[in-house]
Amino acid sequence: MKPKHILVTGGGGFLGKEICKQLVERGYQVSSFSRKTYFELEKMGIKSFQGNLCNYESILPALSKCDSIIHTASLAGIWGDKQQYYQTNIIGTRNLLIAARESSIKRFIYTSSPSVVFEDKDIKGSDESISYSKKFTCTYPYTKKEAEKEVLQSSDINSYVSVALRPHLIWGPGDPHFLPRLLSQSKAKKIRRVGNGKNLVDIIHVKNAAYAHVLALENILENKNMHGKAYFLGQERPVNLWDFLNQLLSCYNEKQITKKIPFPFAYTMGYLLEKIYKIFNWVNKEPPMTKFLALQMSKSHYFSHENAKKDFSYKPIISIEEGLEELKKLCC
Repeated sequence: MKPKHILVTGGGGFLGKEICKQLVERGYQVSSFSRKTYFELEKMGIKSFQGNLCNYESILPALSKCDSIIHTASLAGIWGDKQQYYQTNIIGTRNLLIAARESSIKRFIYTSSPSVVFEDKDIKGSDESISYSKKFTCTYPYTKKEAEKEVLQSSDINSYVSVALRPHLIWGPGDPHFLPRLLSQSKAKKIRRVGNGKNLVDIIHVKNAAYAHVLALENILENKNMHGKAYFLGQERPVNLWDFLNQLLSCYNEKQITKKIPFPFAYTMGYLLEKIYKIFNWVNKEPPMTKFLALQMSKSHYFSHENAKKDFSYKPIISIEEGLEELKKLCC
């Protein structure tokens, strides 16, 4: 039985908007739940509900006619108020899970992150059998891990079923986070290669990440192999992080990243900056380097996507080269 009416939390966000677009194109009824109204969604015929996931009562009206949820809304980042991350990512998800049961929702797709398994070592081609991290250098992945565990443990064929999708480094046109940050750092001449510059990472174009969510939604009820499972998502192959960043910069006619700093120096700098920022309680001001950022920029972290391919036929609909060419045309 196909879904009929889907609620997308964070529907106005980078990934959420693309998911909404693809769902509408496939003929589904779609609603969005966000902190504010997005006129772009309304133009697509999507009903927008305003509210806060931390407020349980504000969620219920958005679920009155839905049979499925795609939960993309979260607080992302490498720095900030720990309590805010906890409230948004854990309590907000918990409230949505409770509301889903109360509203007889059949399908629950959760947008997670590969960082839930990342520690301080290279990850090269691991599948979903890899354990959750036991130590975190950043609040965001910890709260995503806790939320993911609750989502997967809640899956019950007699009430509703759930899966977690772990897209890695989402990129593409309209990105309000990763690309603007990269360009800003490049223009300010503050970006440096960390480590030996040979680390490979997964990436995923926003169209592919959205497509995977739609496929998971359409297959989750019928395919019992999917129930309560997590899936890594990426492109057709991992990329050298620094080569890829330079390719992105080339799309905007920005200078290439050539200067380097050793990993131990970057990690120590991140450690000291975190101490200083905590002393002065600068939770709303992000340090230029953190321990988590130093690790992410210097280590390999790419995964097997065979389970997503096997269980719900995921494969990229836009290649790395096509995505880069698309960016170049938009920047011309």
